Amino acid sequence: MADTFDVTVIGAGPGGYTAAIRAAQVGLKTAIIERDPRLGGTCGLRGCIPTKEYLHSAHLANTMTHAAEFGIDVADYKINFENVYQRKNKIVDQLAKGVAFLMKKNKITVFTGQGKLEGKGKVSVTGADGKTQTIDTKNVILATGSAPRLLPGLEVNAPRVVTSDELLELRHVPKSMVVLGAGAVGVEFASVFAHFGSEVTIIELLPRIVPIEDEDVSKELTRVYKKRKINVLTDTRFQSAKVNKDDVEITYTDSKGKEGKITCETLLVATGRRAVTDGLGVENTKIEMDRGYIKVDEFLRTAEPNVYAIGDVIPTPWLAHVAAKEGCVAAEHIAGQNPRPVNYNLVPNCTYCHPEIGSVGLTEAKAKEKGYEVKVGKFPFTALGKAKILGETDGFVKVVADAKYDEVLGVHIIGPHATDLLAEACVAMGLEATAEELGHIMHAHPTLSESLMEAAEDVHKMAINM
Repeated sequence: MADTFDVTVIGAGPGGYTAAIRAAQVGLKTAIIERDPRLGGTCGLRGCIPTKEYLHSAHLANTMTHAAEFGIDVADYKINFENVYQRKNKIVDQLAKGVAFLMKKNKITVFTGQGKLEGKGKVSVTGADGKTQTIDTKNVILATGSAPRLLPGLEVNAPRVVTSDELLELRHVPKSMVVLGAGAVGVEFASVFAHFGSEVTIIELLPRIVPIEDEDVSKELTRVYKKRKINVLTDTRFQSAKVNKDDVEITYTDSKGKEGKITCETLLVATGRRAVTDGLGVENTKIEMDRGYIKVDEFLRTAEPNVYAIGDVIPTPWLAHVAAKEGCVAAEHIAGQNPRPVNYNLVPNCTYCHPEIGSVGLTEAKAKEKGYEVKVGKFPFTALGKAKILGETDGFVKVVADAKYDEVLGVHIIGPHATDLLAEACVAMGLEATAEELGHIMHAHPTLSESLMEAAEDVHKMAINM
């Protein structure tokens, strides 16, 4: 008689493999299905990890460019992009093998193929050879993630027209690149390839780049990018792209309706992602959809009994750490542990461009929209000793606080190691700290973390070093 699993997870990205591990940890007999031969999902194979490797290599290249400022004479250096590419692949492969090891360590059964819901207690797996097997399972967690979304009229035509997936497989640095979309993916790749030597232009439909961030952060990143000779076109609508043998001719209109043209070697389409639900069999269930996403409750349950959904297939932030936390909640709920639902008001947002961006909580504008009377504290990295030592003084820390109770409502950082500095803000807000309490916490000197203390003190105009 075939095994019956307590839970079967479809998708082995950060959400899926975390859900599977947590399910095994709480005593559930667990299986996981992944159609890619390697585990890790978009984040591990085509997203977070390979992108950040490129960003690190690009940052090192930029450091070498300015090495003389630190008293280091570099007569000549060059970027060996093939080695960058191979290092990226090595790291991705190592982490994929690490996930596979965790499955084995936690006694999770791994199936390779396309998973599909086949009715109550049944899931099928179709392998690359076309052969199908059926799994008996009491519960299912859908964690199939997302894929890049192309605009109407655009098709992938590498190396001329690419999404982030194809860009990570290019074996050379394009001489020129247009990035369509200025969210996290767009500005990160713009930063990478500008450091690698590409002539980069960003086209964004909305009035500012990184539009979900605080407006002050958008202004600062625009200023820095223009200083780095990255051309930033906001309030600009993409019209068409003509693909030639050696280049792409792009037509756009600005906010006044004036038409413009630009030619580049590679066009990166970074205009968003779509949930991957095709082939899952959701149409044969009670699962409800909302604009392409699966609807769930606070415990990640769908309308189909014993079927849960997490990560990019549901309408929550497209972030690996969100999916992972959702996976834990779903697994623990299946185990009857009554877990605490994810608090989506305290999701850390990290963008690994240069300078980095990290934010959590409400922007100043959103806080005002919600009816708060706000006080704002701000501290520039140019006033910080450690930032001067690093030679990275662009940016600031901004603390948004409730004027009545002094509770910290949001923290917004743009500058060196912003994504690491953000952790302190997440803890502070999770504990409902006030700006006064955060400012009173002693921070080591000289460190970048002093910037958060100073910004918190500036809420009450008590910052020392500005």
